[in-house]
Order: sequence, then C-alpha cells, then structure tokens
Amino acid sequence: MTLPRLPLACTAMFMAVLAGFAAPVGAADATASTAPALLDITPIADDYFVPDRFKGKTVLVTGGARGIGRMSAIRAAREGANVVVADILEKEGQATVAEIVAGGGKAIFVRVDVRSTEDCDRMVAETVKAFGSLDVALNAAGVMDAVPPADAVDLASQRSQIFAPIHEATDEYWQTTMDVNATGVFKSMRSQLRQLLKQGRGGSIVNIGSIAGLIGLAGNPAYVASKHAVTGITRNGAIDYAPHGIRVNSVNMAATETPMTDAAFRKVRAVQQERAADPALAGAPNMGMLKTQSLLMFADSKHRMSTPAEQAAVILFLLSPESSNITGATWATDGGWTAF
Repeated sequence: MTLPRLPLACTAMFMAVLAGFAAPVGAADATASTAPALLDITPIADDYFVPDRFKGKTVLVTGGARGIGRMSAIRAAREGANVVVADILEKEGQATVAEIVAGGGKAIFVRVDVRSTEDCDRMVAETVKAFGSLDVALNAAGVMDAVPPADAVDLASQRSQIFAPIHEATDEYWQTTMDVNATGVFKSMRSQLRQLLKQGRGGSIVNIGSIAGLIGLAGNPAYVASKHAVTGITRNGAIDYAPHGIRVNSVNMAATETPMTDAAFRKVRAVQQERAADPALAGAPNMGMLKTQSLLMFADSKHRMSTPAEQAAVILFLLSPESSNITGATWATDGGWTAF
C-alpha cells in the first residue's frame, strides 16, 4: 500500500515536530531564562471547616476512633453536626467524643463490632435515641488484615493473621478481613438505609474504599477483594436508593497518614526482610515494589502521604448537599495513583 504524499507545508511541520522529540533531554530553550518552579502542595489544615454546613444534622461514623474516621467526625462536629462515633475501640472512641465535646460540639460513643447485625442495628437505634434522627453516614471501619494495628509485628506468631499471597494466605486472615471490610460495610449500610427509608427524607452515605478497590495490589488478596466489594455495594446502593433521595458514594485513597497505614508499612518491611533471607526466593522480583507512590507523593520534596484532613474534606463534601448530583461515584482521592 502506498501512502499519499503530504503537502510540503505539512511535511515541514511534521519534521519540525520530530526534531523537537530528537532534541537532547534537558536542552535549554533559548527563549527561557529559568526552569519552572518546583512546588510542594500544602495539605489542607487539620482545623479547617465550613461553618454550619451540617447544622442540625446527625452524622454517624463507623471507625470513628482513629484515622480518617476520627478526623471526619471532628470536622463534622465543627460544621454543626451531632456526631455518633461507632467503633470497637472504646478508649480511642471515647477520646474522639471528648475532643468534640471540649470543642463545643455534640457527640456520643457507641461500641460497635460492624461484623455483628445486632451491633449495627443498635448503633442506629442509639443514634436516633440521642439525636432524634439519622441524616448521613460514613462507613470508615476497616482493617488491613487480622492483626490489630497497635500490635507489634511478630511474623512467627502472626503467620495465620497477616496478609500473604493467595497460595500462602490463611482462612483466618481472609475471613477476618472480608468480614470487617465487606460484610461490615454491608451490615452498616443495611441498618442505616432502613432508618433513612423510614424517615422518608433522603440522606447520604459514604463508604471508605481504597485504591485496592479500583486496581490490584501485591500480596494482600483479601484486602483487595474486600475493597472491590465496597466498590460494588456502593454502586449497587446508588442504583437502588436514588428514587428515595439517598446518595451513596465511596472515597478511595492511596497511602494516608493513619495508624493502619503505619502498621501496614511495618508488616511489609518485616515480610520483605524475611523473604530476602530465603535462598529459594533469591532473584525473584518483588512485585510489591512495582509501584510504591502516587503522583503527588513522588513529586513532593518529602514524599509525604495524604493526610486524614485531606480525605475528610472530600468525604464531608460528598456527605453534604454540595454534592447533590453525585451518586455511585468511586472518587479516587489517591494523589493520582490510579492515573498511571
């Protein structure tokens, strides 16, 4: 097949473009006096809030004792919400409530294991008893594996609980992770939706997912599967409850400065050290190192992770009336991780 000849002007333009690609990397533009500035992005302040955005509304937060759930609960209270902190961690949950109350907000703690149907029903009942209704909910309770984040890493004693590739994964690791992350979100949503439907005035739910719910991650199959389940139930809820004025969305972050992320990094380092000492694995590629940073984390001069406040900002936007036309969305609050 003979390709048509380009007009002379087009040929000249095409060759000029090719010449630009062939220029040496780093060659200075004769017209440019300085290189573009390299700038870090300043994270939103922990104490930033939108006054009265949730005035008179009641927000239920599972997993509100620590991390992103805690920050979201505190900011929601600053924005006028009555807050229910629901968590299995009583000491930390009560501390979150105490901080809210000390700042002039209204909050209660309810001890909840989201794997329990009775607990999920009770947390909604306690919410209505304390504040009269439920308006919006954040489902932030989640785990990386079956080892509590506060526990020291001891691979020998935690073998059956810690994340591992599929052929090495145990039932205990798989079941615990799936029960909390997938079944826990289902049971929480079920209790919340029953109350929202009973009230008959709509509402909003946000589920915390992960980049692991949008793509794959090495070495943690239960976490990936459970977060894909969160993506699925978010979309399903959006479809079923749109006619009732109820919106359902999820946020999906990469590395964020939380106790769970800190614990995950400690475990990953311990596993890598163990595998490096195994002669049978010498020379095997470590697929977990294939991609380790988001766009913004890599570009930052200190390679900082996302902050809980950055995640809370998007969560509360999605819970608020400001996002009235958004449902079924799986927002990648991941610093560009899934963009490449």
